[in-house]
Amino acid sequence: MADVDVAPTFGSELKDGFKPANIWVANGIAWLDDIQSFYRERSVIEKEYSAKLTALAKKYFEKKSKKSTSLSVGDTPTMTPGSLESASLTTWTTHLTTLEARADEHERFGNDLVIKVAEPLKIVSTRFEELRKRHADYAEKLEKERESQYADLRKTKAKYDSVCQEVETKRKKSESAFDKAKAQSAFQQQTLEMNNAKNTYLIAINVTNKQKEKYYHEYLPEVMDSLQDLSEFRTLKLNALWSQAAQLEVGMLQESLGQVDHLSQEIIRNLPHLDSMMFIRHNMGGFQEPPDKIFEPSPVWHDDDSMIIDEPAKIYLRNVLNKSKGQLGDLRREVDRKRREVEGMRRVKQRVRDGKEEKDEVAVVGQIFMMQEELHQVDRKRLTAEVETSTITSVVGDVTLGAKNHNFKSQTFKIPTNCDLCGERIWGLSAKGFDCRDCGYTCHSKCEMKVPAECPGEQSKEERKKLKQERQEAANSLLKPTVGAQDHASELPDLTRSNTMTSLSSGYAASAHRSMAGPPLSPNEEEGPPQLPGPRPAAPASTITPGSGTLRKPRIIAPPPAAYISELPGREGELSVPEGRDLVILEPDTGSGWMKVRAGYKEGNVPASYVEVSAPTPAAIAPQNTGQSARPPSTYSNSGSSIGTSGPTKKKGPAVAPRRGAKKLKYVEASFEYTAQSELEHSMEEGERFVLIREDQGDGWTDVEKGGVTKSVPSSYIKPV
Repeated sequence: MADVDVAPTFGSELKDGFKPANIWVANGIAWLDDIQSFYRERSVIEKEYSAKLTALAKKYFEKKSKKSTSLSVGDTPTMTPGSLESASLTTWTTHLTTLEARADEHERFGNDLVIKVAEPLKIVSTRFEELRKRHADYAEKLEKERESQYADLRKTKAKYDSVCQEVETKRKKSESAFDKAKAQSAFQQQTLEMNNAKNTYLIAINVTNKQKEKYYHEYLPEVMDSLQDLSEFRTLKLNALWSQAAQLEVGMLQESLGQVDHLSQEIIRNLPHLDSMMFIRHNMGGFQEPPDKIFEPSPVWHDDDSMIIDEPAKIYLRNVLNKSKGQLGDLRREVDRKRREVEGMRRVKQRVRDGKEEKDEVAVVGQIFMMQEELHQVDRKRLTAEVETSTITSVVGDVTLGAKNHNFKSQTFKIPTNCDLCGERIWGLSAKGFDCRDCGYTCHSKCEMKVPAECPGEQSKEERKKLKQERQEAANSLLKPTVGAQDHASELPDLTRSNTMTSLSSGYAASAHRSMAGPPLSPNEEEGPPQLPGPRPAAPASTITPGSGTLRKPRIIAPPPAAYISELPGREGELSVPEGRDLVILEPDTGSGWMKVRAGYKEGNVPASYVEVSAPTPAAIAPQNTGQSARPPSTYSNSGSSIGTSGPTKKKGPAVAPRRGAKKLKYVEASFEYTAQSELEHSMEEGERFVLIREDQGDGWTDVEKGGVTKSVPSSYIKPV
C-alpha cells in the first residue's frame, strides 16, 4: 500500500464514531492474547525439541564411548591409544557436542520466548486494556456531561415555562383581585422574574451550543485521536516484540537467517498507520452534526428570542456579567497553562518513542490522558464564562463599567435578618444568604443576582444601621400598596393572551375570595400558637335590599374600591354600580363570587364582595313572633382589621329577635392566649369560653360573642366545646 503524506486521524475523519473505534481497538488489544499464546506454545515445542536433541546426543555419546577404542584403534591393539580418538570420532564428538549446544540453544530460545515475548505481551495487553477502558470511561463521561448540559437546558426551559405559567396565573388574578394595585404589583414582579428566567434560558442555550461544539470538534476528537494513538502504540509495541522474537530466532538458527530476515522485513513493513487507514476507509459514514439549539417559546406565554433589557433585567445581567468577567481571566490563564503542560508531555512521549529518553511510555501516555481530562474540565468553565460575557455584552454592552459591586460573602445569620432587596425574612435551618463586607447589605441567596451594583463603599457601624433602615423601608414600600396606586394601575404593563378569560364569572373568580394567608393550622398539629390569618378586611361599600328573608353577609378578603365598574366595556351580563346604590337581589351568590341584582330598571351581575347585605325592612319580612320585643337594628361587619377603614364599625343585631329555643347555642374554647389587634377582635385567655356566632367562612376568622358583644377571633386559636 502506498505511503500517504498526512496520516488520517479518527477525530478528524470519524467525528462521533467513538463506539465502533473503541470496539476495533479492543479487538486489537484482545488479539495480543492470541499472539502471546502462540509464543508460549512455540516455547513448549522448542523445549520438547531441546529435550529430544539432548537425549539423542546422550544416547550416541554412550554408543561412541563403547565403540571409541574399536573405532579408533581396533578390537585388539598392541598399544592402546589412551585418550586419543580418531579424527572421525573427534569429528563425531564435535558433531554430538554441537547437537548438545543446539539443544541448549533451543532450551534458551524456548525460555526467551516466554520471558522476552509472551510475558511482555501479557503485561502490555493488560496495560493497554486499562488505558482503553479509561478512554471508554472518559468518552462515556463526556457524553454524560453533554447529556447533563442538555438536561440542564431542559430544566432551565421547564423553569422558564413554570415562571411564564405563574405570570399568566398572576395576570388572571389581577383581573379578578379586589386590591388591583397589590395584584398588579405582584403581577409586575412575576413578570420581572419571567424576564430573568428567559435571559437565563437564552444564555443556557448559547452555553449548551458552545459546549456541544466543543464536544464534537475538540473534546471527543482528542479522545478518539488518543484512542488511535493507543492502537498505533500497540502496533509499535507488537512490532518490537515480534522483532525480538525474530532476533532470537536468528541467534538460534543461523541457517534459516533468510527466512527470519524475511520475517523481519515483513515486520518492518507493517507501518502503524496502515491498519488505521484501512479501518477508516471501511468505517466512514454520513456524519451530520446536530443542529444548534434555538429559543422555544413557552406554550403558555408566547414570546420571541429577544433578551429583556429593561432596568431590572440589566441589574440581573450586570451581576451575571460581573461574575463571568471576574472568572474569565483566571480561567483563560489556567487553560493556557494546562495546554502547555499537555504539549510538553507530548514532546516527552515523542522523545521516548524515538529512543532519546528512557521512560515508561505507557505511564507517559496515561499522564497525558489525565492532563487532557483536567484541561477539558477547565476549558468548559472558560467557554461558559466567555459565552455568558459575549451574549450579555452583545445585547446591552459592558454594563459593569462604573458599577459599584457589593463585596458579598456567604453568611449564616444566627439572628432574624430581613433581605434588603425584597424585605422578606431570610429563612432556613441555617439562614444562609449574603452580606456585603463593606456596607452591610443583606440579601437572600436567590436575590443576590437582582441586587443593584450601588455599594456606597466601606461604612461605619452607625452608617450601616442608617442604610439598613433606609433599605428596609424601600423594600417594604414595594410590598405595600400606596395611596393612589389604584389610579395608576392602568399604567402597569398590559400583558394579554388570545385565550385569556374575559369574565370573572368563571370558576377562577371564586378563588379570588379566598384568604391570601391560606388555611390556618390546627392547634393540635403544632407545639406553639399557630400562624395568624390575614388581616380582617373592611366593610363593603354598597347596600343591597335582599329579595328574601335570609340574611347573608359576604366574607371579604381585601378592601374593595368605592364602586364597581365593569372592567371591559360592553362585557355581557355585568352591571356597573356606584357606591351607596340600593340593589335588589335576583339571584344570590352560589359560590362563584357573583350575584345577579337589579338597580332601577337595569339587571346584571356584580361581585358579591362589593356589596353588603342589609337586614330586610319590616315591610319585606313580617315578624315571626309579635309577642316578643324586637331588638334595634344593627350594622355588622366581618372585618378583623382597621386597614382601609376610618374606624371600627358599630355592630347591630338582627331586626327580628329569634324565638326561644329555636337554635341551641354552641360554644368554643380558647386553646391559646391571644391579644386583639383591633377593636373588631376579642382578646382571649387560654381556656376562656365564647358563644359561637358564625364559623370560619374560609378567611381564617370566627365570629364569637362575649359579654353581649360580637367580635372576631382567629379560628386556629379556638376549639369547639
